[in-house]
Amino acid sequence: MTMRKGTNVPLPAPAVRVELGWRTGPGVPDVDASAVLLVSGKVRSDADLVFYNQPRHAAGAVRHEGKRPDGAAVTDGLAVDLDAVEPEVEQIVIAASADSGTFGQVPGLYVRVLDAAGGTELARFDVEDAGVETAFVLGEIYRRQGIWKFRAVGQGYDRGLAGLATDFGISVDEPEPASASTAPTAPPAPMPSAPTAPAAPMPSAPTAPAAPMPSAPAPPPAPTAPAAPQPGAPVQLSKVTLTKEAPSVSLRKQGGTSGSLHVNLNWEVHKQFKGWGRKIGRAMAMHSDLDLDLCALFELADGQKGVVQALGNSFGSLNQPPFIHLDGDDRTGAVSSGENLTVNLDHIKDLKRVVIFVTIYEGARSFANLNATVTLKPQHGAPIDFSLDECTVPSTVCALALITNQGGDLVIQREARYLVPERGVSPQRTVDYAYGWGMQWTPGRK
Repeated sequence: MTMRKGTNVPLPAPAVRVELGWRTGPGVPDVDASAVLLVSGKVRSDADLVFYNQPRHAAGAVRHEGKRPDGAAVTDGLAVDLDAVEPEVEQIVIAASADSGTFGQVPGLYVRVLDAAGGTELARFDVEDAGVETAFVLGEIYRRQGIWKFRAVGQGYDRGLAGLATDFGISVDEPEPASASTAPTAPPAPMPSAPTAPAAPMPSAPTAPAAPMPSAPAPPPAPTAPAAPQPGAPVQLSKVTLTKEAPSVSLRKQGGTSGSLHVNLNWEVHKQFKGWGRKIGRAMAMHSDLDLDLCALFELADGQKGVVQALGNSFGSLNQPPFIHLDGDDRTGAVSSGENLTVNLDHIKDLKRVVIFVTIYEGARSFANLNATVTLKPQHGAPIDFSLDECTVPSTVCALALITNQGGDLVIQREARYLVPERGVSPQRTVDYAYGWGMQWTPGRK
């Protein structure tokens, strides 16, 4: 149902998904969705802001789901469990902020509310009068006599998300934007000193999906993760988006010199796979048909090399070599938290280089039609995110990011590089060849 500014409609569903959408293109700024939980028009604490740097409310009722590219359009989503909203919360403001631009430059901006269970559209509001605003209150979900409703608002701010947040009583700490690193952008050449012995051949006809794992001993179990930031600190609104034009960033320049670096991969399938007789959408991920694996090739300062991956239970370790840990094996992508990997930044001196990559374990023959986003979030500093380009080759492995130690500073480079394995060569070995790791591989499976 399309709404006019100022109108409202009841929300009969116990849980909803709020979707912001817009058309992308040259000169169009990035847009980010956020939600603010209010009591008497103000937040109770800074934790009542849900956005890309603080994606889940403490009560669990509101969650930022992240962006989903879809051809020439992009959406950013918020999940709201209305039954779980704390009784004292009277309204949830749905807002948007424009990164390095104004909303007058954002075509086709809209917000719509969907029934989380069935996907039925309950409300839609299209913004048609945007100008110099850099933040917008698009709508609000509010409680009236025990009934949840949605109101189309359309109120703009020219002071960005920081101005909107402070108006609701949120303490904001927004450091200067980090500048892109001038580090070389090409991947490193193969190392002449790497082992040259041929890799073990892959089985010619495995009975189940199989991929290689290094023959080195399994790393020790992961200990407790580094401590989380202390509560009560002002909310940090800054972020870094890597693009083809600005593909790299220095962690040191934005304060990411200690603590942890959390890497998240989320995905969603929107279109129909060629040769399949049904549409593949969000339900595919919900039924676990698609399984992507987040992995990392590492080289330490002392020369040790290896891989962190779900195959062979090589999940790594945070406080022992390789100082990298894979949280688990997710089979849903965008439906839950995706695949997650953590790097211990307290051991920067022990890391030489890391390639973060993703493989298709089952459910698809290539990355075509898979819409994936990558977020690297240092414990101290702004998050770094980027989307993968459209895949036009039969690729089953994609190098996401290259992390290199340059004089004690970790530089993160966006790779977004689809690789096509040669016949009989596994995805892992393909990444090895592309980045010159020179490891020997043996077959492995989950």
